[in-house]
Amino acid sequence: MPQIPLHYVDLRTFCYATEDDKRVEAALRRFLPEESEIERVESEGHYGDRILVLSARVENADDVRHVLSQLTDLETFDRLLAELDDRVTDNCELFLRLDKQAAFGGDVRLGEGITFRAKVEAYPAKKPQAVENAETVLEELAADAAEE
Repeated sequence: MPQIPLHYVDLRTFCYATEDDKRVEAALRRFLPEESEIERVESEGHYGDRILVLSARVENADDVRHVLSQLTDLETFDRLLAELDDRVTDNCELFLRLDKQAAFGGDVRLGEGITFRAKVEAYPAKKPQAVENAETVLEELAADAAEE
């Protein structure tokens, strides 16, 4: 695939005081290329408990391709394609929520815990064009994964 029609992909998750931050980071790294930097920001919950916000942004086309290729492992990949109109905003952003516990175990599932946000290229910058571009890139990645 010569071009990825995404400007960037952001991944973010929270590590609560009851969680091991190394395991939460491992869950986030499930989707990232090896050399990716993870930003760590400490915050405080309503009752004073520590919350660590882990986030990463990938902008390089090969890195974006790597992150997207992880989504082809979704058991519900067809469902994802069917829901693209609901998952792409008017600002041309694709949103997903991924299961943090499954990611730690090496699986990819839609669920709670990791927020995936991608800025989809669209000219003109309208939702229908963004949905079409997101669908095209995901289908091409799935076809490439099936060939391997």
